[in-house]
Amino acid sequence: MKKIFLLLCLVVLLTGCNVEQVKYKDIDSIIDSVLSKEIELSNSYFDGYKYYLPRGLSLASKKGYNSKLVSGKNTYYLFVDVIAYYNNVDLKFEVSDNYFSKKLNYNNKTGYIEITQQGDMYFLEIMYNYAKIEMIVNENDLNKAIINSCYILSSIQFNDKVIETLIGENALDYKETIFDIFGPHGDSDNFLEYEEEYQYKGDIEEELKEKDSDVLDTKTSD
Repeated sequence: MKKIFLLLCLVVLLTGCNVEQVKYKDIDSIIDSVLSKEIELSNSYFDGYKYYLPRGLSLASKKGYNSKLVSGKNTYYLFVDVIAYYNNVDLKFEVSDNYFSKKLNYNNKTGYIEITQQGDMYFLEIMYNYAKIEMIVNENDLNKAIINSCYILSSIQFNDKVIETLIGENALDYKETIFDIFGPHGDSDNFLEYEEEYQYKGDIEEELKEKDSDVLDTKTSD
């Protein structure tokens, strides 16, 4: 009887380890399969950049360089950091002990993925190619969310001429204003208050665009 009990315990233990390994392997394989591709498709066009929005996702709203994308009950918050792109800023990120944490480096594009579990929900952060997606998702939708996010972020293409016009001489001033809000939030005790964060980032970027307009107007009047 004792032998049977020990055998059952061993089976459960080994099965648990295998499940944990498969879980991480699945996420890694998803990331590798999407980010290793050179995605040149685009169907969404904005000032200074464009990207590919996968089927099933739609644009719910946009403010500055920020967008809300929806797919069913899930909302993707996309923040495009054209200022970091303009200044060619190097990303600083350290892998954590959260549910999943990894640096990303594919096709000369860098970033990170950070997944924090809280209860039965997951806080997903993917920063890649000078843009970031944040969202809260349940376990059943996690893999799909990673796939969609990777497709969007890897497909972003920047228009250097337009960005130069928008940012230009004020690039150094913008640098200290906005870069810190794109770091990982996975170590926070609570998930982001998305509406507040979305509004905050949008307000900053609207201010930057207003400054750009003032500069352009001054140059025109001269």
